[in-house]
Formats: sequence, C-alpha cells, structure tokens
Amino acid sequence: MISLDVIWSCAVLQDCADQLSVLDNIMRPGADTRSIRKFNLKTAEQGLKDGSSLSDIRSQEQLRFESPLTPADLVKVQVDRQFVSEVINGLIVELWEKNTFQSLFSAVEEERKIKAQLLDILMRDEERRIRIKTLQKQLLDICKEKTEECERLKESIAHLRHQVENTRMKTECQRTFVKSCTQQLVCQGQKTNSHIEKELEDEVMMTVKKTKEEEKVSMESEAFLKSQHAGLQEQMQYWTTRYEKDLETKEQELTALRNKKANNLAQLHELSKKCRDMQQVIIEDRRQKEEMRVQLETEQRERDAAIKIQSWWRGTVVRRGLGSPKKADKSKPKKGKKKKK
Repeated sequence: MISLDVIWSCAVLQDCADQLSVLDNIMRPGADTRSIRKFNLKTAEQGLKDGSSLSDIRSQEQLRFESPLTPADLVKVQVDRQFVSEVINGLIVELWEKNTFQSLFSAVEEERKIKAQLLDILMRDEERRIRIKTLQKQLLDICKEKTEECERLKESIAHLRHQVENTRMKTECQRTFVKSCTQQLVCQGQKTNSHIEKELEDEVMMTVKKTKEEEKVSMESEAFLKSQHAGLQEQMQYWTTRYEKDLETKEQELTALRNKKANNLAQLHELSKKCRDMQQVIIEDRRQKEEMRVQLETEQRERDAAIKIQSWWRGTVVRRGLGSPKKADKSKPKKGKKKKK
C-alpha cells in the first residue's frame, strides 16, 4: 500500500513536471537539445590531440551560454529544464513502483562523474602546458649558453686568424724586401766597370752575407711567430680547462649549500616542534593554576558565606532571646525542682 507521504511527494513532483512542461511550451527554441546536454569528452580529447587546449574548447562551448538575451540562453534553459523534467518523471515512476529515490541519486552521481572527468582532463592539460613551458625555458637557456660559448670561440678564432694573417703579411714583406735588395745589388754589380771588379766582388760578397743574415732573421722571426701561435693555443686550452674546473667547483659548492639548507630546515622543524611542546606545557600549567585559583576563590566564598550564615544565626538567636543550647539544658533541672515543690 502506498503511504500518504509518497502520494504527497508524487503530487508535488507532478506539479513541478507540469510547470516545466508549461515552461517548455513557452520557451521552446525550435530544436532538440538532448544532444548538447552534456559536454562531449571525446570531442575534448580529440581537441587536445589536435593541439588546442581544453580551456579554449570550453570557452568556445561556454560562448553559447554567456551572451544575455540570446538563443543560446534559451537553449541552456531548455537543456536544464529537459534534464530536470526527465529526472522528476523518473523519480515519480520510481516512487509509485518502488517507493525509493535511487534514480535521483543515480542522476546526481552521473553528473558528478562527468564533472570529475572534466576536471581530470583540465588538470592533465594544465600539467602538460606547464611541462612544455618548463622544457621550452630550459631549451632557450641551453641555446643561449651554447650561443654565447660559440660567440666566444668565434671571437677567439677570429683573433688568432688575424694574428696569423699579420704574421704572414710581415713575412711576405720581409721576403719581398730582401729579394728587391738582392736584385738591385746584382744589377749594380753587373753595371759596374771591369776595372772595379774586385771592389764589386767584395760588395757582392757583402751583399750575400747580408742576404743570409736577413734570411736568418726572417726564419727566426717566422719561428718566433709560430711559437707565439702555439702559446696562444696552449693559453686557450688552459682557460678552457680552468673554466670547466671552476664550473665543477661552483656546482660542488651549490650542492653543499643545498645540503646545508636542508639541514637547517630540519633543525628549524625540530626547534619549532620543541617550541610547540613548550607552549603546550605553559598553557597546561596556566590552565592548572587558573583552576586552582578558581577553586581557592570558591572555597573562600564558601567560607565567607558560612561565616555570614553563622553570624546571622547568632544575631537571630540573641535578638529573639533563644540563648544557646547549653543554657537551655541548665534551665531544665530548675523547672523540675519547682514542680516537686
């Protein structure tokens, strides 16, 4: 037998369903809106695979319901009305047949699951975007470091090439100068008169000697420049090795500082715990002292009240002439003697 509460509940729900039907006839947008009742999870996942973020997809979906006084508002109201109407009709049938509210709980649980899935997709999308931004930042930092290192190496190579070119130019100039001097001396020796042949031969000998000395000087200069070039290469290798060692040293110092920071944090947590324990002990001691103070004040008030009551009673006895109990006991025998007489 159906109880009266079920009948009343069904009547109320039926009245709500009728009102929703009237609202449907008034605000019908002219299209079936069941297909847009829920957010399509497959569409959202497909959008994420295509490269668009879930927030963009949701913003596109919400644009249909955010403009006031538009057909999209009517569609949203119609969707919500249709969903509530279906839940109410199912709940009425379940109340008549089974006298339970399981369909209502099922609808609410289904909405919660859909919302949880959407939130999960949002969180995964946000984590992926944060990860991509982090990797992009790291990649930019690495590219910047490598670019700076390449620039430094290019500058060093350009400087070394400039020095080598200068050395070559100086060597070529010296060789050209030596050759021109030699040719001039040979021409002068050929044009001299025969009667100064001996003097010419001496001059030629001196010229040859000078030429050898100049060649020797040129070779020494070339060797010196080559040694300078090798020294520059060794210096560059030295600075590169020193840079790597300094970098390793700084990394070790950074690791030590991090370990020290972790130890300091652990000590700070331990001291905070001890401080909280001491505060708890202080609070407990204050509470006990406060309880003792209240107890002493209560006892004092009770003693004062007892003293006041005793004083009042004694004053009452004195005013009424009742006397003390001892005097009453002494007066009884005297009355007995009078009766005997």
